[in-house]
Amino acid sequence: MQWIDRMNFLGSRKIPFLFILDFELQKPEVLPLNKLPDGLYYKVQERKNYVLHSYDQCPDIIFERFPTEYQKFQKAFGQVMAEINYGNSFLLNLTFPTPISTNLSLQAIFKLARAKYKLLYYDQFVVFSPEIFVRIEDGYISSYPMKGTIDASVPDAENVILNDEKELAEHYTIVDLIRNDLSMVADHVQVPRFRYTDLIHTHHKSLYQVSSEVKGKLPADYPSKIGNIMASLLPAGSISGAPKDKTVQIIQRIEGLERGYYTGVFGIFDGVNLDSGVMIRYIEQTEAGLRYRSGCGITSMSDCLKEYNEMIDKIYVPIDRKHQGLQQESVSHQVAQ
Repeated sequence: MQWIDRMNFLGSRKIPFLFILDFELQKPEVLPLNKLPDGLYYKVQERKNYVLHSYDQCPDIIFERFPTEYQKFQKAFGQVMAEINYGNSFLLNLTFPTPISTNLSLQAIFKLARAKYKLLYYDQFVVFSPEIFVRIEDGYISSYPMKGTIDASVPDAENVILNDEKELAEHYTIVDLIRNDLSMVADHVQVPRFRYTDLIHTHHKSLYQVSSEVKGKLPADYPSKIGNIMASLLPAGSISGAPKDKTVQIIQRIEGLERGYYTGVFGIFDGVNLDSGVMIRYIEQTEAGLRYRSGCGITSMSDCLKEYNEMIDKIYVPIDRKHQGLQQESVSHQVAQ
């Protein structure tokens, strides 16, 4: 594929670039960092390509969501459970679009959202993701699959989710999948950290999310193979399922809607190292208005109502409530870092 060759070419010459890879790999983009067009802004950890300019005072945030009817979700959930019972999948990430109404523009959401990975793709969509896809540093590749979300206001929430049997089984499945994926491109694959929690603050509540770290050693010539490495690992296991190929086929049939850039990956190669995030926590502009995309991981032990509520819990913007009413700022390009 052309995008693979382009990543390999730029990597072999240590030319920094941004990559944006959609779920179906129908619209991949690979762009040198010094040639990014206006309207395309990113933040990858502390690296970014924009500066902020103050403008009007921000009103109190309005953010309304209009989730899919439970009956519609229940029907899709039943179809997934049938596939699991047939042995066609062990874990499947089921997603739905949710119309939202807000007084914030995509640009304002991009500025205000607090996340490790942020992307503003012209006036089409914004991403504010907490989930790392892969990092390459000092010749090692690491992945951090995220599986498990709980409202932090639940009594003893952290222990509740860490001791949940269904969540534990789901996490074992995804870690095993990612370990197998990394073993295709790296040696000595290990799991240095298993099931640690991060606290995420949103505009209306706080959430605990559970992740693990999987790590392996790459060959010395990995920069010239970055495209092949990424192709081997896609789609991300945490937003597809296991076994991956068959589960993706089931997803496409049951969801009946192209995911596009949602649940794809984006990141930067700085000439030596690479960092990337999964494109979850995603709002897109459609002809009918703004639409949020979110999902949940389904296993044989899943409860339909709990999964439905988890999918709705993920419809948020990670803005500390104390920042509501503060001055907004607009964005413009700065020299690529």
